[in-house]
Amino acid sequence: MPSIETAYLEALTDDTGIFQHAKFCIPKRSEGYTTDDNARALVIAAKIHHLNKNPTMQHLAQIYLAFLNHMQKPEGNFHNYLSYERTYLDIDGSEDSLGRTLWGCGVTVNSDLSEDMRLVARDIFDRGLPWALKSTSIRCHASALIGLEQYYKTVPDETLKSAAKILGTHIVQYFRDQVKDDWRWFEPCLTYDNARLPQALFVAYALVGDKEFLDVAVEAMDFLQKTLFVNDVFVPIGNDGWYKRNGNRALYDQQPLEATAMVDAAIDGFYVTNNQCYLDVANLAFEWFLGRNSRSLMVYNPKTKGCCDGISPSNINRNQGAESTVSYLLARLKLEEQKMGRGSLGRKEIRQQQLTAT
Repeated sequence: MPSIETAYLEALTDDTGIFQHAKFCIPKRSEGYTTDDNARALVIAAKIHHLNKNPTMQHLAQIYLAFLNHMQKPEGNFHNYLSYERTYLDIDGSEDSLGRTLWGCGVTVNSDLSEDMRLVARDIFDRGLPWALKSTSIRCHASALIGLEQYYKTVPDETLKSAAKILGTHIVQYFRDQVKDDWRWFEPCLTYDNARLPQALFVAYALVGDKEFLDVAVEAMDFLQKTLFVNDVFVPIGNDGWYKRNGNRALYDQQPLEATAMVDAAIDGFYVTNNQCYLDVANLAFEWFLGRNSRSLMVYNPKTKGCCDGISPSNINRNQGAESTVSYLLARLKLEEQKMGRGSLGRKEIRQQQLTAT
């Protein structure tokens, strides 16, 4: 297991934010920054600071939080793209960027970063949450739920539970609308960031205690495990065609965020079920980064400390952009938190309350 190294994360970040793309290990300044990447980078900085009080992580978290604050529009939703010259490149950002910002800010609120930073994160979250509740994007709902659960650990407001109930119910309804025969999934197609959906229901169950959330999460995870693991090798859905119900699955290009979502979902599943098999799933999914994949190629680059952008049919994409590197670090941190007993902080207490009430 490689140690947690942030040198490349730091190299990919300037005083505006983390660059979206790289040419091999060199940032491509011409392609600017995204809210998506800076929100997830904020999660990393807050978590590493929580683990070891690294002052560099406080500095990076300040940069990423300032970026999100700058990208939030007066009415509360977000831009997603910013040029190197700091001009907005869109009118309205993506639904994904909204959800991921709430995730990043929720983790920050529940961190031990400075109080002022946590107050800024709380303000961004509070102004953004109504947009997530109005969204029709299942991935926006999922990321918002993950952030909301973190927020609640520090701010145990019952209105947050109500919001979690609404978002979790929306995700369950997607599942009920799409399940058919042996297709046990939320959509008619497996696309990207797939395991993030059952993960959201695991954390929603930890927060709300709705048994249906847990039942659907377990069923969806079982479907993913049967679909994405071949002889104990994690084989994510390729983005060159995805996998439509009753169709043929695309094997390539495989992207790092898929392995990360599976690690996160499996460990959060373990926290609420105590099923040890989920830890095996998490470790197998992480090994995708280290060469246990369909091409037997290292995706993590131990020399640069970055992560390659994906696996194609013939080779590996050696560009090491923000999403890939952030994905690797998120997965590595999730395993570290589980090992140290830090990631489930607050969930055991919540779960005990649910059992007592039952």
